[in-house]
Amino acid sequence: MRLFVSVDVPDELVDAVAELQEAFAGADGLRFTDPGSVHVTLKFLGEVEEERLSELTSAIETAIEEAGVSAFETEFGGLGVFPSPEYISVVWFGVREGASEMTRLHEAIERRTVELGFEPESHEFTPHVTLARMDHAGGKELVQRLVRERDPTIGRTTVEEVRLTESELGPDGPTYSTIERFPL
Repeated sequence: MRLFVSVDVPDELVDAVAELQEAFAGADGLRFTDPGSVHVTLKFLGEVEEERLSELTSAIETAIEEAGVSAFETEFGGLGVFPSPEYISVVWFGVREGASEMTRLHEAIERRTVELGFEPESHEFTPHVTLARMDHAGGKELVQRLVRERDPTIGRTTVEEVRLTESELGPDGPTYSTIERFPL
């Protein structure tokens, strides 16, 4: 099972995500994320054997308790790219409000999952939602201009849970299914 831990962007913000993607429609080389399945990844776990699910869910529950984060308000907005504006592989929108809570959740989950033998993150955590991936640089200049000039607000929501999600890769992109929900 290919798993990750996430905070999902709610269905009521799907139209705003799709609208934002339309602004990038002319950027050659972009492959858009399905607006109905966007999320903030708190921890990518990779391939996990099914027999490890019990210890993994226990570790995530413990981590959430240790993070001391209860339900919180968040606002999604702004734009950015990874790894840099010169070399773009991911276009994203960020977390304007609620980023500190997501960071605390990430840090606690990271600590507990690394203790179980999962790979530590190789980069600093930036709470974000992937809008698109750039397969080639054909539309790089348009992406750079939009990221520089726009500061969109996607919307607000209350984050009430964290999810353990399975990602099944297919020809039309990944399909996500919730394995476990962890209320805050």
